[in-house]
Amino acid sequence: MACAEKDQSCEDSSRQEEDLRTSPDVLVLHMLCPLYQDKKLTKLLPVLLYKYQKKESITKEEMLYNINARDRVHFSPLFKAICECMCLAFGIDVKELYPASKKYVLKPILGLTYNGIMSDDCQSISKINLLVVILIVIFLKGNRISEVDLKEFLLTREMLPQRKRFIIGDPWGFITKDLVQKEYLESKLVPNSDPAKYEFLWGPRAHAETSKMKVLEHLAKVNRRDPKSYTNLYEEALREEQEATRSRDRSQ
Repeated sequence: MACAEKDQSCEDSSRQEEDLRTSPDVLVLHMLCPLYQDKKLTKLLPVLLYKYQKKESITKEEMLYNINARDRVHFSPLFKAICECMCLAFGIDVKELYPASKKYVLKPILGLTYNGIMSDDCQSISKINLLVVILIVIFLKGNRISEVDLKEFLLTREMLPQRKRFIIGDPWGFITKDLVQKEYLESKLVPNSDPAKYEFLWGPRAHAETSKMKVLEHLAKVNRRDPKSYTNLYEEALREEQEATRSRDRSQ
């Protein structure tokens, strides 16, 4: 009976992991958090992202300056929502420099710099979030995603209730040109495909700036789970960590 229960538990765990692999729309909903539901956030987030890119700290006074006067009295819950969005949507932690300093530093959880894809236009927020989600989805789908599946994922994203808040003028162009050119993604021809088919993998820059373990830990935080509960993904990420450590040791 115990073996049967154990088998059932393993089967349930495997099914949960598989459900997650095939449900990127659920992942997107979690990662969007209140990001595109509150206009107060969309005013302040670009300021924080700019500070992150410049590797500068930000003060509470600066944040208050960038929101409406009527919202300043409710800054505490607003700041909590901002921190959640920066974490879930962009993989950036907002940390107070030291207690009661009211000065904050922006720490990369995923390690991604976003250099070259961040600009002053209002689409930057959506572009950065899309990159984070695509990198996670590629990992979930066995480290590669077909052109067809990626286009289907974009359609799913466009059908979400908040779609009007995260429109990118040309999302496919952003993926196939900007992200490939900046080496966050790599586009490869599928061998022996006729007509020609392409698939997308992490690019050299994604491998250099982040890791499967960082991505998995972030995914677990989004879904409020233990990273080890994603058994197969955790084992794969752990192997990569161990191989990286051995490689560093050999080079020393």
